[in-house]
Amino acid sequence: MTPTRTLARAAAALAAAAFLALAALGGAGASPAHAVDYLPITGTGSTWSQNALDQWRKNVAANYGMTVNYSGVGSSAGRQDFINGTVDFAVSEIPFQSAPDDGSSPENPTRGYAYMPIVAGGTAFMYNLQINGKRVTNLRLSGEVITKIFTGVITNWNDGAIQADNPGLTMPDKTIVPVVRSDGSGSTAQFTLWMSKQYGDLWSAFSGRSGLTSQYPATPAMKAQNGSLGVAGYVSQSYGEGAITYVEYSYAKNSGFPVAKVLNAAGYYVEPKATSVAVALLQAQIDPSDLTQILDGVYNNGDPRTYPLSSYSYMIIPTAVGGVFTEQKGATLGAFARYMLCEGQQQADTLGYSPLPMNLVLAGSDQISRIPGAGSSGVDPRNCNNPTFKPGDDPNSNQLALTAPQPEECDKQGPTQCTTGTGGAADVPTDPANPESDPASNSDAAAQNSAAAGGGGGAGGAAPVYDENGALVSGGGSGGAAAVSSPFTIPDPGMGTQQWLMLAAGLFLLAAVIVPPLASRRLKRSGRDS
Repeated sequence: MTPTRTLARAAAALAAAAFLALAALGGAGASPAHAVDYLPITGTGSTWSQNALDQWRKNVAANYGMTVNYSGVGSSAGRQDFINGTVDFAVSEIPFQSAPDDGSSPENPTRGYAYMPIVAGGTAFMYNLQINGKRVTNLRLSGEVITKIFTGVITNWNDGAIQADNPGLTMPDKTIVPVVRSDGSGSTAQFTLWMSKQYGDLWSAFSGRSGLTSQYPATPAMKAQNGSLGVAGYVSQSYGEGAITYVEYSYAKNSGFPVAKVLNAAGYYVEPKATSVAVALLQAQIDPSDLTQILDGVYNNGDPRTYPLSSYSYMIIPTAVGGVFTEQKGATLGAFARYMLCEGQQQADTLGYSPLPMNLVLAGSDQISRIPGAGSSGVDPRNCNNPTFKPGDDPNSNQLALTAPQPEECDKQGPTQCTTGTGGAADVPTDPANPESDPASNSDAAAQNSAAAGGGGGAGGAAPVYDENGALVSGGGSGGAAAVSSPFTIPDPGMGTQQWLMLAAGLFLLAAVIVPPLASRRLKRSGRDS
């Protein structure tokens, strides 16, 4: 065999190896298929579920070459963007409103749509409170007390009703600063729906309405901030001492601040962890016509492990081509939806949410096939990798709920109170008997927290109001801190199988191009020498 023919065969072998590596790369991912050339898609809406969406977007970009753009502008704005046809999808905690409470026109999309559940979680009450210079991390509040705080009935932390919830604390004489959303918000809608259902008289006397609202009717005693980052950011600043807000648990967890344990129907004060949300949602009812949630059973769930303000968020998906949405984009949206319902749910707990149970995954799976261009298949529950169920499970079961621990006896309503911390301060117990101040609560640490969040120091003059990006809107001095809180992320897992196969394929191709010419020159030179 001549050297030239040997060289040709070697080059062919290198090229074949490269193609085999590329073929393996194409088949390595079970879902979605990486061989597809995904068109970028764009959505807007909820900040309540944004931390989960942002992590999922990062994951599919790294693993599947998929570009999903998302802006947390608030649920109300997201629904309006979908109506205007300027986005491919929207995310909201409530459906389209036939009579919006801000007096705007009814929300009636002209193109077809459906609601698909994407993630569950608890609306938490993040706070910043000290007693004698020591940080409080074990606050307990009943639903009635929470409602009275956010309707202006209770205005001081030493109110007798708050003291009754907290027998292990000597509540301080300090004004309560309720921090509410300034924008149209699904978080506000979920919170006010709960107040209207559970404490209707208090809510009606304050708001002049009988149902939910997306626009919180803030009073001068309240601080109104834009977005989940805005309200969490305000509370987490040094000037936020004495403040409390409603926000998705994920934001409190990432900010390093505690959340109140809320009294449930069984008489236990419970934190909105993934397991307590999973137990609560066993009593959720689903409207079969559109998959919207009916939460009355959740609010009054008699299981001691349940968190009363548990719910889930929807992705509003198109069922017809229109606006900027095309059938080609539908392939991307369908693949992203399959990822969210299954693989994405594995990270929900880490991010501060609760993964969707099997019944909601199956219901969401049926909606995927309604997206133009997404294909006729949803998800296979036998290969879904969702942590709430395993192959063969009943759709109404939930592995998280089955293994959820019972609350501690010190969390039961009565004369005792647990000292363990909650939320982002889970490792900081409260012990008022200890005269040594908690280092995390002194002024120096508060300034460090402020700097880490986007600025340093408190504001002078009127209390500052910031938007969700940390820009000063009104009040405060020129050197005031920006009230921002960073989204929660999980560590980058590094290069996976697909990335290594891609690298190997590239090296094989490079060798197939470079090696033959070099070898040919050497052979020719060798022939001349001989």
